[in-house]
Amino acid sequence: MDSQTSQPSQPSPSPQSPHTFQVDLRGLVDLLSHHLYSSPKVYLRELLQNAVDAITARRADEPGAPARIRIHAEGGVLRVEDTGVGLTEADVHSLLATIGRSSKRAEGLEEARSDFLGQFGIGLLACFVVAERIRVVSRSARTPGAPPVEWTASDDGSYTVRKLPDAERPEPGTTVHLVARAGAAEWLSPERVEALAQDFGSLLPYDVRVGDEAVTDLPAPWDRPYPGPAARRVALARHCHDLFGFTPLDTIDLSVPLAGIRGVAYVLPSAVSPAQRAGHRVHLKGMLLTERAEQLLPDWAFFVRCVLDTDSLRPTASRESLYEDETLAGVREALGERIRTWLTGLAAGDPERLAAFLAVHHLGVKSLARHDREMLRTMLPWLPFETTDGRLSLEEFAQRHPMVHFTRTVEEYRQVAPIASAQGIGVINGGYTYDSELVQALPSVRPGTVVAELDAETVTAHLDAVDPAEELALSGFLAAARARLDPLGCDVVLRAFHPLSVPALHLDDRDARHEQARADAEAQADDLWAGILGSLRGGAPRARLVLNHLNPLVRRIGSLPDPELIGTATESLYGQALLMAQRPLRPADSALLNRAFIGLLEWATHSEDGQA
Repeated sequence: MDSQTSQPSQPSPSPQSPHTFQVDLRGLVDLLSHHLYSSPKVYLRELLQNAVDAITARRADEPGAPARIRIHAEGGVLRVEDTGVGLTEADVHSLLATIGRSSKRAEGLEEARSDFLGQFGIGLLACFVVAERIRVVSRSARTPGAPPVEWTASDDGSYTVRKLPDAERPEPGTTVHLVARAGAAEWLSPERVEALAQDFGSLLPYDVRVGDEAVTDLPAPWDRPYPGPAARRVALARHCHDLFGFTPLDTIDLSVPLAGIRGVAYVLPSAVSPAQRAGHRVHLKGMLLTERAEQLLPDWAFFVRCVLDTDSLRPTASRESLYEDETLAGVREALGERIRTWLTGLAAGDPERLAAFLAVHHLGVKSLARHDREMLRTMLPWLPFETTDGRLSLEEFAQRHPMVHFTRTVEEYRQVAPIASAQGIGVINGGYTYDSELVQALPSVRPGTVVAELDAETVTAHLDAVDPAEELALSGFLAAARARLDPLGCDVVLRAFHPLSVPALHLDDRDARHEQARADAEAQADDLWAGILGSLRGGAPRARLVLNHLNPLVRRIGSLPDPELIGTATESLYGQALLMAQRPLRPADSALLNRAFIGLLEWATHSEDGQA
């Protein structure tokens, strides 16, 4: 006998029937209107798109076929007629009633899909955003013997299909009828329909009309012949004003034939923030795709607004923006190169226009020059910088000063600019966006130039030392002043410098500020954290208050016999120096200013007998 116990066999799983997804059309329409599409107006673009694609498909078989689209709107009803390829009854069931299937996938059309605008099969669904009922009457050009067919759909998801007599549609093509849903009649009004058709379809390659009004306006403004460059500039400026609402400083052609791109960039007449995302108008094979293409140009080109037509870029599913891929990256680089070429052309041949441009948009060019050494070299004579010699280009400043000093912050520049200028030290304010990076890059495009960051030590070293005997005589004054400012992390030194009107100069650098911030945090921390912060203490120089021995007020304070009054006066000089440098005040600094002000008032109003 078999010593193993036999196991009962397990029943095999029963086969399961596949199920079909159920689609709630009303829910899908709500999804489209609130999440996929930015506005109900896209319904007309979808209708135009389908009509254009139908004509394109027919002309692939019949190059001489008529290419007309007619739009009629009246009383909350819209009718769109085209002379396209049309549909048979089988096409209607397969294409119009199946969500997600595009007619561009139909047999025989797959190889021509690059000529079509729509590629996602959403099609007529967008019309339910404004319509409660859609009626389509179509006759196929590919099957001449097939009768016209009618497809009628409601927003509840139901539809009917029936064949019609030949007289209902004698010629191939399609007519779409929309009946407005409650509250959406305004979207189907004649005025709104005409405005939308003009906006979406002005560059379409076929004859499109709303009633008797032509929609298409070809060739595009940038492709039209003009009597001369001046006439072209005027016409494009008018086009920019109509489109974007401003008159441009200049116009840049954006022709990139290899990428199938034609268009123009309009230079903004006023400065904008680099953080502001530019909105560009992009047409795809003549159909307006978006008015807010943000990723079309490099980030540094924020000073232009573009309008162009392309046949190479891919739209997203909503067909309201561009799909980020290698093609778009290549186009972005090519368009950036066109703008770069325009800038170098101005520098070489039209310095007056370049100066007018840089007066408004130097920030964009500086952003470009950070990463493009050739552009920096080209723009050296033109880019403006704030310096102790006035507003100059880097080239002119470097010619005046063998040693180019700069500060990294505006606050540091304000500290040292008056004194450095009086001492003959040339300083560039590198505190504005991109400036310090460009100054440091100067030796790479101007060999032999020496660039150095200006710090407190350098400024102090350029100030004249006081005679040792005079400084010794003032040792009591200096000791009282240093004792008063020591808790604030500030040293006191005596120097002689111009201008005489400046009694004191507050100098520090980033290392000193970091050390002060560490010391403040250590003073407020618990024992454990204070120990950790204390271990980070560095040998960075402290801030310093440089007193001007040539200033009459400092001389009078130095002769005061009262150490307490010397301390109060020193605090006042310290606070005034901070305010002159436009430095942000710490709570301790604000308290010092208040204390010094009150102390001086008390001293000034105090009588000899001690009575106020």
